[in-house]
Amino acid sequence: MLKLQLPLPELATHFQLDPDITFLNHGSYGACPKPVFDVYQNWQRELERNPVEFIGMRLPDLLTESRNRFGPYLGSDPDNIVYVRNATFGINIVARSLKLNPGDEVLTTNHEYGAVNNTWQFNCDRQGAVYVNCPISLPIEDPQDVVDQLWAGVTEKTKVISISHITSPTALIMPVEEICKRAGEAGITTVIDGAHAPGQIDLNMEAIGADYYSGNAHKWLSSPKGAAFLYARPERQEALDPLSVSHGWDRPNSDNSQFLDYFSATGTDDPASFLSVPAAIKFQEKNDWPKVRAACNALLREAESRILALSNLPSISPDSMFSQLRAISIPGKASDYIHFWEKYKIIVPIFEWNGHTFVRVSVQGYNTPEDIDRLVDAIADVVGR
Repeated sequence: MLKLQLPLPELATHFQLDPDITFLNHGSYGACPKPVFDVYQNWQRELERNPVEFIGMRLPDLLTESRNRFGPYLGSDPDNIVYVRNATFGINIVARSLKLNPGDEVLTTNHEYGAVNNTWQFNCDRQGAVYVNCPISLPIEDPQDVVDQLWAGVTEKTKVISISHITSPTALIMPVEEICKRAGEAGITTVIDGAHAPGQIDLNMEAIGADYYSGNAHKWLSSPKGAAFLYARPERQEALDPLSVSHGWDRPNSDNSQFLDYFSATGTDDPASFLSVPAAIKFQEKNDWPKVRAACNALLREAESRILALSNLPSISPDSMFSQLRAISIPGKASDYIHFWEKYKIIVPIFEWNGHTFVRVSVQGYNTPEDIDRLVDAIADVVGR
């Protein structure tokens, strides 16, 4: 059994997960702690007490207050972020807004999330542009290797680079700051899919230097589902069109920017998840989240070492390229593990990707060494058979 201990073992009592399962898949949809969920439900009740007053009179100021808390957390001026329902929605806003000419290229990697690939392919097809998938080979020895391999795909036709901050299938922290810097010098627009980043790693939008960045609050920040953000550099904001044209499209007397108006008044909706983001930030601050992250990372590194020892397969990257989410190579085919959930009661993705079979392990503050013991024992059982 692992000897590692998280700094606050009582954290698990705050989460509402089924105690009869071993949950190692926080990366897919997150999990909201009860103190934050209570705030979320309180906002919903307050809305229902007087919907006209809440939405028609109070909501603009409430959203501003929430952004004023979220912006500094992201290293951004609050006026450079707007709330959206999820990171894919934010990427859609950008992809549908950017004007591409026939033959223009949007460059990405083979590590991207499927919905984002679909978004770009759809919009490139409509405009006659080309969606270029640049392979980033594994294992990666150094983050600079990613920059070099990606840049080998840049041509004079490259107008946009779209890349994940933390990749979904391979769970790699990509060197986005260096990529954005180099792209900016070349006049290439950068769009970053930060779905897995907020709450898992420290963020500073200004330092990253992306033109556009969309990230989820409902994953590693553990906000309620349906809370995400879109960041746009001030000089890039007017290029964005609303996906849904509503009252924010025509506000001649507004003191807000076009960016804020377009995306903060999109029709009747439940804003409770947006308004609960400050509660999620407060929860992590109260529970000393830097220490929690470090302990989770240590637990995950130990898990990787034990899983790789079962088959002597290599790690796919240096330790610096992951935090609380890790794709770990395992032997065999994904079909060998098809009854994993039913037999072992462990929720964890096992899949094949570009010739590799991975188990993608999430370690969040509620996980324990015993969770990792169960995972390693289950994989060993399958490998042994």
